[in-house]
Amino acid sequence: MLNHKLALTLLLSAVLVACSPAQETAATAEPQAAVGSTATVQEYPAETFFATTTLYGSSLSHDNAEVLVTSDADGIFNVYSYPVGGGDPAQLTRSTSDAFAGISWFPNDKRFLYTADQGGNELDHIYVRELDGSVQDLTPGKELKAAFLGWHANDEFFYVMTNERDPANFDIYRYRTDSYSRELIFQNDAGWADMQVAPNGEWLALAKVNSNKDTDLYLLDLTDAAAEPLLITDDTNAVSNSIFSFSPDSQSLIYGTNAHGEFVQAWRYDIASGEHSEEYTDNWDVMFVYFSEQGGYQMIGVNSDASTKLTILNTATGEPIAMPSYPAGDLRGVNFSDDESVLAFYVNSDTSPSNLYTWQVGQEQLVQVTDALSPKIDKSDLVASQVVRFESFDGLEIPNILYRPQQASVTNKVPAVIYIHGGPGGQTRKGYNPMVQHLVNHGYAMLGINNRGSSGYGKTFYHLDDRRHGEDDLQDVVYAKKYLQSLPWVDADKIAVMGGSYGGYLTMAALAFTDEFDAGINIFGVTNWVRTLESIPPWWASFRQSLYDELGDPAEHAERLRRISPLFHADQVQAPVLIVQGANDPRVLQVESDEMVAAIRENGVPVEYVLFDDEGHGFRNKENRIEAQEAYLNFLEQYLRQADNTAGD
Repeated sequence: MLNHKLALTLLLSAVLVACSPAQETAATAEPQAAVGSTATVQEYPAETFFATTTLYGSSLSHDNAEVLVTSDADGIFNVYSYPVGGGDPAQLTRSTSDAFAGISWFPNDKRFLYTADQGGNELDHIYVRELDGSVQDLTPGKELKAAFLGWHANDEFFYVMTNERDPANFDIYRYRTDSYSRELIFQNDAGWADMQVAPNGEWLALAKVNSNKDTDLYLLDLTDAAAEPLLITDDTNAVSNSIFSFSPDSQSLIYGTNAHGEFVQAWRYDIASGEHSEEYTDNWDVMFVYFSEQGGYQMIGVNSDASTKLTILNTATGEPIAMPSYPAGDLRGVNFSDDESVLAFYVNSDTSPSNLYTWQVGQEQLVQVTDALSPKIDKSDLVASQVVRFESFDGLEIPNILYRPQQASVTNKVPAVIYIHGGPGGQTRKGYNPMVQHLVNHGYAMLGINNRGSSGYGKTFYHLDDRRHGEDDLQDVVYAKKYLQSLPWVDADKIAVMGGSYGGYLTMAALAFTDEFDAGINIFGVTNWVRTLESIPPWWASFRQSLYDELGDPAEHAERLRRISPLFHADQVQAPVLIVQGANDPRVLQVESDEMVAAIRENGVPVEYVLFDDEGHGFRNKENRIEAQEAYLNFLEQYLRQADNTAGD
């Protein structure tokens, strides 16, 4: 089984490039305007879009018979087992409130690990489901957060990190697979931000965040109680390094580094000799490198202009493997069985949610295990996106993902929504998004902006917004509006802004600091930066300095943070606003949205507030996703499509 690495940032998708069919083209030019009659499109309610099943996870059982999958088929995420050869799944957990996420089968039987928090509070625990169906919490206690770090190569142990001893630091425990007895193997007293144990259990890779531009990697010999972490990336300049994976023989560490140019490259550190060598490079960021258990295959993911291209190499030949044809789209969650005879993966595209496929390596046919799209939706009514670019106020080229509704034409201009990702350093990417497709299906153009500060476009672009948030990146949003107004099929007088988390912040900033937009939808967005940075969860302590480098230290930069915080300028908000918030959100506290709503109402400006008592920083319950989606559409219908707006040109 794969030695899974803790993902501290975004979940990353993958696109196979080895002998794959033609992929959807990402255009860089302006999309052509449709002329003539308007397309006839069936418009579906939010409930139909969210009748589509969301699936992820691809751990293969020891007998190669089943795939462990997380699915929201019953309305909340639970764990299922799908037969490798196709057929109906077996539901293995039956939560009706908290979202459960499958982690992995055990190496030699059908026990499995899964994780869950409580109502979206992000205090994840690790659970084991026994063969008899009983469940045990392997990380009991209150106010702790735990994460799985992988299996030992001998299958007798697995690793879990928890912050039970110190809320700000995660220690590593080694658990026995038979008795679940555990032993502390590493006490984290130095604020290490990322950690990974080698397959043989002898080495520990550690990441130390010095700033938002500088992360060092260390290696610790776990067989020597007196050993100290050894710095292995001693760069003179500030360099961002990250742990990718150990080689299956535990003799090398594969890591990512931007020391050699704008983009992240994959390099190899040989533990015995201490030598570094280039592993894989591209003209975009290498995002991950990992191996099958036996080491016969290597998976390499590259962030290629908002898509992820994945190469699967045969390590014996160094050549990409040849696979049977599969539907156009990106491959995600690629996982080999322990004996490397079976491959499980998902295919995802703008117009198709993730579907699980399996392949008996060497055979001529794939097996499509799932069909996740709602049967009520005609796929021809969905819209594929285009990658487009425009010049911002200073000439900087800004990349975006654009969806043009089929109803749009020069004789039937449509309203538009600028959608802003979270982060701040996130990225809007291609792939199926029911929230976007629902609004596009109802005739709204959607422009997913990757404003300066977004990841995926080089380190210079990424750092252009450092301590310039609510200023230069906000101007990118304003110029996105100007770009939309240049499209002959967009109604230039009906443009809204929308986003979640940091995107919610920029939404409120756009309404408070400009008069450019006709409406805004703020989904759990920051409105008071001083309070947000003072109240970050304790488990973020290891990269607190990185946050301060990017956004500002609330002790030193309180004046600027107040200046860019929409809450303190609520009297300037004149356009209608919809605010959505989870009561259990540990990142953006409910009080942020409560106060923003109250302040806008004092101005007599229309504001709608949707508060979910059982959600955190995002939506886990399908009913809540449907309710929020209906609120988005109803709000836009009332205040954008039907309104006689007079905001700026």
